[in-house]
Amino acid sequence: MADALLSILIISGLAAAWAALLVLVRQYVIRYGQVQITVNDQEPISVEGGSSLLAALTDRKIFIPSACGGRGTCAYCKVKVLEGGGPVSPTETPFLSPQELADGTRLSCQVKLRQPIRIEIPADLLAVREYEARVESIVDLTYDIKRFRFRLVDPERIDFIPGQYVQLLTPTYPGNNEEVYRAYSIASDPGDRTAIDLIIRLVPNGICTTYCFEHLKVGDAARFNGPYGEFRLSETDADIIFIAGGSGMAPIECLLHHMRNTRSTRKAVYFFGGNAVRDMFMAEDMARFERDLPHFRYIPVISRPEEGDGWTGETGLVTEAVDRHVEANSAAEAYLCGSPGMIDAAIKVLQAHGISDDRIFYDKFS
Repeated sequence: MADALLSILIISGLAAAWAALLVLVRQYVIRYGQVQITVNDQEPISVEGGSSLLAALTDRKIFIPSACGGRGTCAYCKVKVLEGGGPVSPTETPFLSPQELADGTRLSCQVKLRQPIRIEIPADLLAVREYEARVESIVDLTYDIKRFRFRLVDPERIDFIPGQYVQLLTPTYPGNNEEVYRAYSIASDPGDRTAIDLIIRLVPNGICTTYCFEHLKVGDAARFNGPYGEFRLSETDADIIFIAGGSGMAPIECLLHHMRNTRSTRKAVYFFGGNAVRDMFMAEDMARFERDLPHFRYIPVISRPEEGDGWTGETGLVTEAVDRHVEANSAAEAYLCGSPGMIDAAIKVLQAHGISDDRIFYDKFS
């Protein structure tokens, strides 16, 4: 018995040593030299091999959306690989549909550069820029949500479509030794292109939110790239249903600014959900939108009101309020921002009221 146990321990030790050796070889011995990347059949660019496609493109100021720090969990960084990407890794397959796999779509953060590669990306991503800014103000909205205003420095203006987002760079700081990007929707009035506001919710142990809440100060320099995203108002005259919670307020606020700026006459109702009174914010801003937009109504909803709050508004889940107020066979369009769970539940309610999938637009915050 002892001999068998000893044999198992020896084999396990050898396997662990071999695995460690392979890692060291890959990191310090194997050198792939210069690898050429051809983007949209343009002039190839030469990069050092061995890194991920996402990292190499970022180094060359070609910014691909990514919200997970290259860990392969957000699936934002999809590109079409036409040649040279190597086999699809197991970390990619859960995020790729059969059609995407057939078309050569890959997660660029999981593609390692070991040979010349030819890729195709949407043309609008080539117009994405990096911006240098300075923190102009930080405002507490709730106990775990802050509003950050970034005044642009270089370039001094940004062009974006209301509903889009940027990727904010988190530098290294005590407790974090890597630079990462995180995606945040623009909340501010698109009429002012010299600054952007981001509404950020604190995520426990989150790399970027910890930096923003504990280290970022007024006057500090900041960098972000963008804009990204297809979340935007349609150009129809259909009624609008907005549904959001938490920092999902950001893109909806931006859309409301846009509606006010363009003197929109579309009928719109906004359901905003929170657990308690302390989760609600921007009530005065919503009141101003109600005054400025003649056909807009704001409906805040609290799921667990506490005794003594004095809450007289809607209660229950935000989706329950939607179910109570939205008419059957609605011809409205719906715009949803918030957690994946809330959005999935809201979609089911909207479908039950006759709103088809092609009239439901959403931006999942994860």
